[in-house]
Amino acid sequence: MNKQVILKKRPEGLPTKDIWSHETSAIPEPKEGEVLVETHYISLDPAMRGWMNDSKSYIPPVELDDVMRAGTIGKVIKANNHPRFKEGDVLTGWGGVQQYFTTDGQGHFKVDTNLAPMTKYIGALGMPGMTAYFGITEVGKIKEGDRVLVSGAAGAVGSVVGQIAKIKGCEVVGIAGGPDKCKYVVDELGFDACIDYKNENIYDGLKAHCPKGIDVYFDNVGGDILDAALAKLRRGARIVICGAISQYNSTEIKGPKNYLSLLVNRATMQGMVVFDYADRYKEAGMQMGMWMMEGKLKTEEDVYEGIENFYPTFTRLFSGDKRGKLVLKIKED
Repeated sequence: MNKQVILKKRPEGLPTKDIWSHETSAIPEPKEGEVLVETHYISLDPAMRGWMNDSKSYIPPVELDDVMRAGTIGKVIKANNHPRFKEGDVLTGWGGVQQYFTTDGQGHFKVDTNLAPMTKYIGALGMPGMTAYFGITEVGKIKEGDRVLVSGAAGAVGSVVGQIAKIKGCEVVGIAGGPDKCKYVVDELGFDACIDYKNENIYDGLKAHCPKGIDVYFDNVGGDILDAALAKLRRGARIVICGAISQYNSTEIKGPKNYLSLLVNRATMQGMVVFDYADRYKEAGMQMGMWMMEGKLKTEEDVYEGIENFYPTFTRLFSGDKRGKLVLKIKED
């Protein structure tokens, strides 16, 4: 049987356990030109919260009574005359929160697990890594000597953003929650400094670590931290709006009060969606893989086990009780 997590109703605020149901169905048979994939790992990402809302976004919402959308990696266990994939191939794509699924291959990519473990392909070599790479290089337009500020610095995207900025010759300050995460960001990831927003005044931290202001701010959280960053912009600064995790479960969204800083400093604030760069994923993956092999880019996955543990693992996205990329393990490699 195929265990699945099904979206049953739209959440208001932080999703509760009854938003989903755990159901079983027969393992599907691949039709002509399809493959059957057995899921090994599921990617848990803050964007999943937005996909549950019945509102206009960059991607259609998950329909009620459908399998919860999620990035996955798994192995082809049956192929029915598929033109590109065969039994034994490892594929990444959008398999959803379930143990098995069939696909015609659209939106799925074959990966080589001899080069990197499966979890890396839904982390630094997957959507979070692609988001970091194109967000900071294409939208942030970093250049050597820039002062870069990154929120969510211990997370899947922010941790990679800061390291790429360091590789490119920037000075990098992170923002993270708690002394352990800040120590990790500085001592292990190589950021120049990290502000503990849970125990420090964010404005005081920015004054201490960015006394001359910010050239690039990569925003993963929104809210009050975005407002503080706006107050410290330099002339021509670039703000990358990647996410707003502090707002996803709010019933009343906080907008920035310091937005006139954009005018005064001739700065730009631009949203980015990783899917816009899909035709360049291979380029980014090769570069990121090279940095990883050279020891310049460190990545970490926080792995929990069992599809039955989807809900408590999902809530770690918003409690902050994680480090690096959050992954749900469904089957052994």
